Amino acid sequence: QVQLVESGGGLVQAGGSLRLSCATSILTFSRKAMGWFRQAPGKEREFVASINWSGGMTYYLDSVKARFTISRDNAKNTVYLQMNSLKLEDTAVYYCAADRYNYGLGTKRSDDYGYWGQGTQVTVSS
Repeated sequence: QVQLVESGGGLVQAGGSLRLSCATSILTFSRKAMGWFRQAPGKEREFVASINWSGGMTYYLDSVKARFTISRDNAKNTVYLQMNSLKLEDTAVYYCAADRYNYGLGTKRSDDYGYWGQGTQVTVSS
């Protein structure tokens, strides 16, 4: 059974930072593109960031591009999201996900991801 477990969420003041982690049991982790998505109350889930299977290419939602960094550690089967200069509008449940297929480039479409974590709440206060 494949599992993805997010951690690192919490309450932070605007302008602060958080680092989210997603530990996985994916046997083929090093072959998988990984993504982060988020969902705020009353809104649809949206793409935040992704990293390709090799770690050499990343993609970001425009509104977070200058502030967030996605990375991966294949030795730990773990993907991270470093979030700096947090804003009120970043408040959401954040989910990590693994691509359905191997050697992916980091798609932005949620339907292309076959494995999902339970989510971790990020709340940014003024």
